[in-house]
Amino acid sequence: MQVMAANHHHQLKHHHIHPLNTLPQMAWHQLSVITNENTAPKLADFFSHLGAVSVTYMDAEDEPVYEPAIGETKIWSNTQVIALYELDADPGQIKSLVLQKFNNTDLHDWQLEAVDDQEWERAWMEHYKPMKFADRLWVCPTDQERYEPNTVCLTLDPGLAFGTGTHPTTALCLEWLASHEVKDKTIIDYGCGSGILAVAAILLGGDCAHAVDIDPQAITATQSNALKNKVQDKINCYLPEQFSPFQADIVLANILAKPLIDMAGQIADLVAPGGQLVLSGILYEQAEAVISAYQPYINFRPLTQQEDWIRLEGIKQ
Repeated sequence: MQVMAANHHHQLKHHHIHPLNTLPQMAWHQLSVITNENTAPKLADFFSHLGAVSVTYMDAEDEPVYEPAIGETKIWSNTQVIALYELDADPGQIKSLVLQKFNNTDLHDWQLEAVDDQEWERAWMEHYKPMKFADRLWVCPTDQERYEPNTVCLTLDPGLAFGTGTHPTTALCLEWLASHEVKDKTIIDYGCGSGILAVAAILLGGDCAHAVDIDPQAITATQSNALKNKVQDKINCYLPEQFSPFQADIVLANILAKPLIDMAGQIADLVAPGGQLVLSGILYEQAEAVISAYQPYINFRPLTQQEDWIRLEGIKQ
């Protein structure tokens, strides 16, 4: 959600991307407040926890912080945090919950306004640029596709939230896919959001991908992105109750630490013996707890970090 520097979700809704053309709603509550760089990421997470469909950072000069390059962090000392909520949300209640949790002296210049989809779409399209992963995978907006020898190109148009590869947790997973052999393998994308990982896996040579998410909008987004990239015949989408568990060569779960821990046995069961498990959506300080939950099933390699986020990868014993 980022081009939006920090939406980090709840349960499987981690990516929570709503392509604009799938949304019936035309207007949103936009709640913003200015804070310091230490409070901004925590506040962004709390807004997400309270149901924000996206969270964006801007500096005091109104220059958006669209996702910085890998290994580079860019949050200004005077940061505006902007949260977008559906119209049935109660901004007054959200503000009062924020004020209970955070020091009031760290928060100033609260603003509330209604915005329409078109304003968001313009902001996204202006700042969303082609991205390359591991010299092998391009992720590009429509009409900016890159075609180079020995690369594949995934076309993805921004929606109101996550799932364009700009967020570190998604980038870490795309980097993994682009630098590992996925040819002819079966893949499960657990908590698929926009379906970007499932689509990338097929474009990189995967045999078939199974995308699971608790959010029906995520299923719609995944089907739409599969179609856009002409891989719809190789991607199956499911809500959890429609999914019959089976074992795949590669399982990707880019959700959050708590559901990853709660479902460790269930997720590990989806990996075939000798198969690969990739976990993301995990903050650095949560790594140990996630590793220990999977220790009985998975031999992990050293973790990979980008900003505050990490990726774990391992082989099923």
